[in-house]
Amino acid sequence: MLQPLLSRTLLWRPIPPNQLIDGRLHQLPALVRLASTTPGPPVSTPPLATKPKAPNMSFVNTFTARMKDDSRRRGSGATTSSSRNLKMRTYKPRTPGLRHLKRPIEDHLWKRGPFRPLTFTKKGTGGRNNTGRITCRHKGGGHKRRIRTVDFHRLAPGPHTIDRIERDPGRSAHIALITNNTTSRKSYILAADGLRAGDTVQSYRGGIPDDLMAAMGGRIDPGMLAARTTTKGNCLPMHMIPIGSVVFGVGSKEKGGAVFCRAAGTYATVVAREPTTKSVIIKMQSGEVRRVSKFAAATMGVASNTTWQHRQLGKAGRSRNLGIRPTVRGVAMNACDHPHGGGRGKSKGNKAPVSPWGTPAKAGYKTRPRSKPNKYVVTPRTRNHGKRKNKN
Repeated sequence: MLQPLLSRTLLWRPIPPNQLIDGRLHQLPALVRLASTTPGPPVSTPPLATKPKAPNMSFVNTFTARMKDDSRRRGSGATTSSSRNLKMRTYKPRTPGLRHLKRPIEDHLWKRGPFRPLTFTKKGTGGRNNTGRITCRHKGGGHKRRIRTVDFHRLAPGPHTIDRIERDPGRSAHIALITNNTTSRKSYILAADGLRAGDTVQSYRGGIPDDLMAAMGGRIDPGMLAARTTTKGNCLPMHMIPIGSVVFGVGSKEKGGAVFCRAAGTYATVVAREPTTKSVIIKMQSGEVRRVSKFAAATMGVASNTTWQHRQLGKAGRSRNLGIRPTVRGVAMNACDHPHGGGRGKSKGNKAPVSPWGTPAKAGYKTRPRSKPNKYVVTPRTRNHGKRKNKN
């Protein structure tokens, strides 16, 4: 039945060889090449001696591009933009608030509520004191929240399994709900970038486990120790971390919690060790070189949610949902509200910029005493001192 059907099709509308999809007529079956209205056995012919022409695939590329564009328009409205090699989620501007909205892609996060036993209610002040006066500007309102109790010490030994990665409304980085494989006790920790549910993390603040020491033959092998312990998400003392490693959630003293590099996408680099002072030198992203105790702890890797700084809220209402009130310029106020206020026009007058309370606000005005430098800072970070940064 196939040969008469193909014969009628080819006889009614012949297909030129140059319009075939692959441009190679000699590779088609003989049944198709020699189809005719007369039924009969297929005739085999030798392949063509000349090399076939390369097919013109421009129409295929154009059709594929149109199909992708149509599917994007028919979708839910959420697309990804990869400018600067960053993947952010954008939306079709069905409303003005969606036009400039950009969010990190967080498909791996937990979609439900937190683990309630590790949370408690938050009583907001709205930036007011007990008399109702504003003591902290630009704060107030916001969505109702629950405080997550995050374990910054990581003192519990043994392996822990990550149950899920969650969003914490009180911080920019994500948190991970982990379960102790021995005691089944749950806790929240700061999540390292790349961790997913089902991964295993461990804390070595209490020392090297017996099974790892036995695997090394009863003595410390630096290479094997680093290979077994320095995986992302593990918490180690600073003296066990190799030089050049990237860490976050860095502590400053022994038996203390993490105080540095806790925000989203932050990290520090271990630069050197000082055997005389029992300290380790780390370098921050700001360029500041700092000294911490070698018994302090840090977590391997980079803090999660690395694209958080590139987000765009899209409208003022999302700032209000975060508890951020508007910021008003001093020149737009009345004279009774700000030193820059009042007058005719939009000028503050020929006065030096000051704060609402009269303190100089620019021109490199120093607010910290020179007699009390920070002894733990080896090289201070570069400060702007009220001047415009040089982009060169």
